[in-house]
Amino acid sequence: MAKVIVYTKDDCPWCVKVEDYLRQNNIAFEERNAQKNPEFAKEMVRKSGGAAVPVTDIDGIIILGFNVKKIREALKLA
Repeated sequence: MAKVIVYTKDDCPWCVKVEDYLRQNNIAFEERNAQKNPEFAKEMVRKSGGAAVPVTDIDGIIILGFNVKKIREALKLA
């Protein structure tokens, strides 16, 4: 099973969309709130090159924003 991490911030509607999509497809994930935890923020910027959210890390594949096509490809969903 893929390791999925979603970097979020409070009041981010696109973060909610990513998490809802993963839940609807029974994909386990870890949420890391970059607004509340400075270490998560540093980690997110290191991985993505920026401070915008959501950032989804699927086994090292970094996906910016809410991009269903890229999420499905990274998870190898048909």
